Order: sequence, then structure tokens, then C-alpha cells
Amino acid sequence: MTAAPKRPSDQEGFFWKTKTLEQMSEAEWESLCDGCGRCCLEKLEDEDTGQIYFTHIGCKLLDAGSCACKDYPNRSQKVADCVRLSPENVRTLNWLPPSCGYKLVAEGRDLYWWHPLISGDPNTVHEAGVSVRGRVEGSEDEIPVEELEDHIVRWPALLPKRARLKKPPKA
Repeated sequence: MTAAPKRPSDQEGFFWKTKTLEQMSEAEWESLCDGCGRCCLEKLEDEDTGQIYFTHIGCKLLDAGSCACKDYPNRSQKVADCVRLSPENVRTLNWLPPSCGYKLVAEGRDLYWWHPLISGDPNTVHEAGVSVRGRVEGSEDEIPVEELEDHIVRWPALLPKRARLKKPPKA
């Protein structure tokens, strides 16, 4: 049995389609982040099954309005368990959201229409309903670890319908 032919991509020629993750410059690598903030939500892991559960509680450095880190250059020093994404770990982390640009590129898939590299506008990630803007219910500084279970939500592991469209919805 032969493999199905690779689907054509509208993004051939863009750096994320012509370079490996390891070949990208630091600026190219950083630009793969869509600015959704989903990876900065607190997560719980079931020790028996390995299942990951997202919460609507943000890291203490997450600015829930801009969906950005309040101290990105020093995040690892201020948050001991902050995971710095790398070409090696994006291929193995099981908690990256399905919309993550790093994950999509690592899997050889196209970026969505709302990704700033495609749209040219950092606000389209919010317009598509992908970002955490307006959905974060607190910070890890405010919610004790033993209460995180009460804040489990499904939406960070899902992709909103309008975000799955091939093109932006007509206004």
C-alpha cells in the first residue's frame, strides 16, 4: 500500500516550509509563536494515564490581555517550571495546543490564516478566538495548586470553528 500523496501547500516558499526548525534564525523561530498564550496556562497531568488537563489559570507572568509574557527574557529565572520551546522538545511535548505554530511546522503542516506570519496582523489570533484573551480566570499566584483541579477547562485543547476555516470569515 502506498502513502497518500502530500497535499499541496499555499505556503511553499515561506521560511517555515523551506527550513528545518534547527535551520531557523532566532527571529524566525520566535515568529512561529502566534501569541495565543495557551501554553502559558497552568496544566495538570494525570499520573496514571499521562493525560494533560488545561486550566483557565495563567502563569504568574502571563499578561492575560496581551497574551504575552510580562518578563519574557527572564521567564526561566522567575518561573522555575517554565518550558523553553526548542526544535527538540516541540516534537515531543504532549501539551502544546493543536493550533501551536511550532507544533504545526514540526509536523510539516501549514499555519492557519489567523497566524500573524500569514495574516500580517498580530490581532487575528484574537479575532479567530484562539487566544486566551478574556478567558483567563486567575493567576497561579491567586489560585492554590490544590484548587487547580476545580479550574479544568477543555477549550485550550480545541480549535474554535472560525479558526479552522481556510480563509478569514467575511465580516
